[in-house]
Amino acid sequence: MLESDKELLESVLKRRFFFVPSFDIYGGVSGFYDYGPPGCALQANIIDLWRKHFILEENMLEVDCSILTPHEVLKTSGHVDKFSDWMTKDFKTGEMFRVDHLIEQTLNNRIVAEESSTSVAPKDKNLKQLNHSIPLDGDIIRKYKEVLNKLDGYSGDELAKLMEVFEIVNPTTGGKLQSPMEFNLMFETSIGPSSQMKGFLRPETAQGQFLNFNKLLEFNNGKIPFASASIGKSFRNEISPRAGLLRVREFLMAEIEYYVDPQDKSHKKFKDVQNCKLSLLSRDIQERASAVPVRMTLGDAVNSKIIDNQTLAYFMARIYHFLISIGIDNSKLRFRQHMANEMAHYATDCWDAEILTSYGWIECVGCADRSAYDLTVHAKRTKEKLIVRQTLENPVNVSIWDIDFKSGNFYKKLRKQSALVKDHLTSLSQSSLKELSLKLELEGSIQLHVDDIENDIELTNDDIKIVNETKTIHVREYIPNVIEPSFGIGRIIYALIEHCFWRRQEDEARAVFSFPAKIAPSRVLVVPLSSNKELVPMTNLTTSLLKKCKISFKVDDSSVSIGRRYARNDELGTPFAITIDFESKKDETVTLRERDSKLQVRGSIESIVNAIDSIINDELSWKDATKNLTKFEIQNTEN
Repeated sequence: MLESDKELLESVLKRRFFFVPSFDIYGGVSGFYDYGPPGCALQANIIDLWRKHFILEENMLEVDCSILTPHEVLKTSGHVDKFSDWMTKDFKTGEMFRVDHLIEQTLNNRIVAEESSTSVAPKDKNLKQLNHSIPLDGDIIRKYKEVLNKLDGYSGDELAKLMEVFEIVNPTTGGKLQSPMEFNLMFETSIGPSSQMKGFLRPETAQGQFLNFNKLLEFNNGKIPFASASIGKSFRNEISPRAGLLRVREFLMAEIEYYVDPQDKSHKKFKDVQNCKLSLLSRDIQERASAVPVRMTLGDAVNSKIIDNQTLAYFMARIYHFLISIGIDNSKLRFRQHMANEMAHYATDCWDAEILTSYGWIECVGCADRSAYDLTVHAKRTKEKLIVRQTLENPVNVSIWDIDFKSGNFYKKLRKQSALVKDHLTSLSQSSLKELSLKLELEGSIQLHVDDIENDIELTNDDIKIVNETKTIHVREYIPNVIEPSFGIGRIIYALIEHCFWRRQEDEARAVFSFPAKIAPSRVLVVPLSSNKELVPMTNLTTSLLKKCKISFKVDDSSVSIGRRYARNDELGTPFAITIDFESKKDETVTLRERDSKLQVRGSIESIVNAIDSIINDELSWKDATKNLTKFEIQNTEN
């Protein structure tokens, strides 16, 4: 996006009150935004379409869980220990930066400056960071790109080394920065009047869904696979929120948890999407320091194991179709696979739907295979079985590892701690028990770290025996794996706003948002040509029919020219305008204008409203919806 376009875009968004900084008259607080009427309507329409596209079409179970979350829950899930970013601080000014974002900004600016072969003028204070002593030959640029591809997964020590090697400084002052410090992103609070229960504002909506797994499974009559879904606010205490809605501290999420048998991650509807082509930036491509995706079918991607399984690929297709349906530009959408060093501790495969904006490629949707991590850790902590029980048609003989607690020694040795140790051992996976058995056999003892016991516990062959036995199983018990599509609604809205924004060629000061009719903030502008009272009955009839069809509208009977009234609503993305003139009074016909082309047709008010309704709800094209209406010769009324 050209700088002039971005300036006009930001001006329109602010002037038409799509969204503004919160607490603005008090000076504002970074990372918080208030949505105005068009922003609220746009968000509500996108959420409505999201519900229809996912929850209704996929028969998902929607839940709405508490925003406040006790410390113990997020400690168990790993958020207390691992939900952190690395920040740095300017020694002189005290200004804070998120380290990975600062390195990304610096290296990208250097690459752009080098590849465009332009000199860096001091006019832009944000380009002071380009002053460095490293000559940018081809090898250095390749190294930059390699680092950028792996940036999300670097440790604090690795980021510190990169800051030193690449001479990363304060981008506005050139000031020296401190070594990276870890910063937990959760907002901490206390629950209750005594403030004894520590809690957090939730950083995601997923944990509430996992904690209700047994209830959801029962509601679904014990059948699997199935999906739960949740839409709600989440909170992350970002270090240095910038770039408007793309990085905020309070945001709306829409998350799906699809529970699937770990032994069968096929999807019954995969055949419907296997020929869908996506732009895939796989791990292998990124390891070659390339950012050029390959366009391929999901069937080929799964068969070649680029995407781990059918269910993951199926939801990538559903994500793609949703984003395209709301107006995201297909040429500015790609799916990037997480590198091994950036993969979340619980994930086995993860792809981000990234959308190109003026701020670069922005992650807007994550689609991860979370394995059985969450249900496993919560089950272990609460001693609640979060499992699926599957009755087998034919009993099977299986080889399993089991524990023989030698009561004479085990309970006498551990006394009050024996129950905790026993619960710990019985909650271990078969692979973990196998490892412990081998260690007992080779070394004669094992060391266990057990929650709620300060010191490690040592057990010997005299205390327990771990044996491999063959048992006949009539009921299979397993913890399901979870495939999770997670949507950042604010980021999607901002990307959509950029993709739908353009200027009229005949007047570059006239801005237009080409939102699809089904998600536009308001669908129809009703325009009485005059304030003459004779037009009021026809105006009332028009609005009454629009209300009956549940089509949102706005009446503009101001005294400005009709062209100006059209232009004001083009800025809001209103796709249609119904103009009521003095002919309308005679024959009850009106004119319908289409926003992007400015084409107009005329017909009875009933036929016009029906055409609008068919475009919005039946997704007919303008041409098909208006083929029985009379073309209207446009007069010079929009200048």
